[in-house]
Amino acid sequence: MRALVVEDETFTRQELAEMLAELPEFGSVAEADSGEAAVRVLGTSAFDAVFLDISMPGLDGMEVARVLHMMSEPPAIVFVTASESHAVEAFGIGAADYLLKPIRPERLAEAAARVRALRRPAVPTPGSAVDELTVVQIETGRQTLFVHRDDIQYAEAHGDYVRLHTADDSHLIRLSLSYLEEAWGPAGFVRAHRGYLVAVRWVRDLRVTSSSGLLACTPAGEVPVSRRHARALKERLLAAVRDEQR
Repeated sequence: MRALVVEDETFTRQELAEMLAELPEFGSVAEADSGEAAVRVLGTSAFDAVFLDISMPGLDGMEVARVLHMMSEPPAIVFVTASESHAVEAFGIGAADYLLKPIRPERLAEAAARVRALRRPAVPTPGSAVDELTVVQIETGRQTLFVHRDDIQYAEAHGDYVRLHTADDSHLIRLSLSYLEEAWGPAGFVRAHRGYLVAVRWVRDLRVTSSSGLLACTPAGEVPVSRRHARALKERLLAAVRDEQR
């Protein structure tokens, strides 16, 4: 794919362009140092994705995004900003993702994968890990239970096992949390803590307590959120606004 980085700060623009060039999704990366320059470039060249700063002198990122939506085949838009305040507006106009500065490589890779999915929708092949784990089979000894992934609100590591929590029950299954993270990542499951995955769609709010620190609250229970994973979870919760706005 072809990407365009729109950023008025030279160092930040070049750094982001270099990070994108290292990702396998992108074959070429161009740069524009202002909203006006971006519009000129986009008028003569086609891009699959535009990584767009919001706060720029002159034509800002939101205004550029509205121009892009007037195109017959607009590129995917990924906003890159230091502020969370524009998230709702960003997803309201169809942004593919919303990245907070400073940009972490893993978060950028996630945005690139999302753009790729939008440009070329991926269809799971029969027998793939994601396809197989849409429904989890639980053997209890006396009976076999079938638990739908969409009903699972969070997963908790227990040694070589994982306990899956739904609104009404919990189930122990012999799988690693890392495997579930890889298989269920595209379905909205995010690492909240070394020992927990949480389904973004089930998180009702984030709460800070004096005894347990930051917690992600779901109907099935409270999930601890470590400092290491707090920012990524928060970004994914912001990204979920996009789906609600559509």
